[in-house]
Amino acid sequence: MNHRERFLELQALLASHDALWRPPAFQAGLPPWCFERPALAAELRALDEAALEQLVQEPDEALRWLAPHLPALLRSVELCALPALPARALPEPDRRFDAGVPGRKRAQIEAFAARLPATGLPLLEWCAGKGHLGRRLALADGVPVRSLEIDPALCADAERLAERSRLPQRVVCADALDPASRPHLHGHAVLALHACGELHRSLVRSADRDDAAAYAIAPCCYHRGANGGYRALGRDASLELDAATLRLAVTETVTAPRHDRRRLARDQAWKLGFIALRQTAEGGPVPHFRPVPPAWLNGSFEDFCRRLAEREGLRLPPALDWAEWEAVGERRRDEVRRLELVRHAFRRALEVWLALDLVLGFEARGFTARIGTFCERALTPRNLLILASRRGEGPLQP
Repeated sequence: MNHRERFLELQALLASHDALWRPPAFQAGLPPWCFERPALAAELRALDEAALEQLVQEPDEALRWLAPHLPALLRSVELCALPALPARALPEPDRRFDAGVPGRKRAQIEAFAARLPATGLPLLEWCAGKGHLGRRLALADGVPVRSLEIDPALCADAERLAERSRLPQRVVCADALDPASRPHLHGHAVLALHACGELHRSLVRSADRDDAAAYAIAPCCYHRGANGGYRALGRDASLELDAATLRLAVTETVTAPRHDRRRLARDQAWKLGFIALRQTAEGGPVPHFRPVPPAWLNGSFEDFCRRLAEREGLRLPPALDWAEWEAVGERRRDEVRRLELVRHAFRRALEVWLALDLVLGFEARGFTARIGTFCERALTPRNLLILASRRGEGPLQP
């Protein structure tokens, strides 16, 4: 199956099931599919906590559990099964080389770098942070690296680390989305490890004009920069997606520590408790509210609701049983966690569709592109890697 065939079949599958993945479960009312598929909704609500946690932590197992109700998920698994890209052995760095790099980030850098064939080309590290990836490849291949980053503090750290490593790495402090940054791509192999949203899409949009030799992109946070709606890169895309819907593609995360999961569950319960309170006070559908400042979640549930009500212009009743409304939020959170298994069953299909749109965008601009995984999803669910080279040249092809 070629890229376009896979893309179109995924698009048809998503379009035919959009009533299941578009409506968020994190809202006051029930998703409409609950009334159309009452047996499925009942089975989900009946899940005990241990079974639910198992399905949350094992997305493939959740797909198999849902498949008797949603047979199309079995085909979705096949369409999302992309090959692991071949890896090469990299020379071992000095043990001080990556001191200070978090272990999971270090492993992601190592996996990404190992999937890039040595080309001898100068490298441009796009949205470089502290330049860890660029330094790793400068060490491995002895090529000059230009690391572009917008944050001056990160640039200063990158310059300090480059100087300490004595490698051919130059740090450029600039905005990747500024047209003035485009000349930096000329003649380079461009690396983008988890550049968010429009930061990675912009590379594809101007690939036929920037004169870069090749690209290696691991996309992330597809919703960033899509406030006006998703602008497709290939010619065949027909799904209409807003930023809120695009977030679905990145909701799978690596398991967090237990205390972080407890805190997240409590935060969700508080937000849902406020939504239920607002719906009772105002009636009708509850409008979406902006993200809540993290500091608002450090006090009590009552403090949280009063601050949010003031910001949202909601007049609260004079006497409220705050413990009862907090309990309402907890019950609603438990229900939401079960019902959203259906929506989450489509998130990998949406992510692969978005990544294939990047591939087709490259191909439409005169590049040869391929897609695969560069690590296991246990290391990062954002494990898709796109390698693209100018047609006929192929510096990043095996």
